[in-house]
Amino acid sequence: MTQELIDLKTSILEGRYEDALAIVDELEGMCERAILRNIESFLVRLMVHLIKNQIEQRLTNSWAASISDSIRQIKKLNLKDNKTSYYINVDEWQPFLEEAIEAAINPASVEVANGRFKPNQLSQMLDKLQLATIAQQLINLTYEHSAKDLPAIVNSNLAYLPGGEDWLSSTDS
Repeated sequence: MTQELIDLKTSILEGRYEDALAIVDELEGMCERAILRNIESFLVRLMVHLIKNQIEQRLTNSWAASISDSIRQIKKLNLKDNKTSYYINVDEWQPFLEEAIEAAINPASVEVANGRFKPNQLSQMLDKLQLATIAQQLINLTYEHSAKDLPAIVNSNLAYLPGGEDWLSSTDS
């Protein structure tokens, strides 16, 4: 990016404004790709915990915190600086969800049931459609609620996951 900034400055100083605008477009694209990579990273983290929840049929305080934080981070990253539009619109998540599920299988296989299942075994056990549906429902909350209200709303929605009611009413972790 440093070279692009140097080229941008040079183009402006030399009056080559079309070149400068092309560089600005390139920089915008680089920034957007970086943001999408960060969103995808939190999406994979979300999926790892949803996979653990689906297979183990329980919800720990640690998993709930990771799920909630992942959703909060996705909301922050997805909202563009203009505060009125998104990098990924509410109806565009399906390919991201499918990719995140596949990317989450390997790391989840290490954690689910103390690493008892190989990635291919875990993959066969999963209801991927259900995972994508739950993740989409949680992500939809980011479009409907403020950043301030989101953690509490996500937590109340976690009660619908396997073991969620026990987690919500429990004083243990």
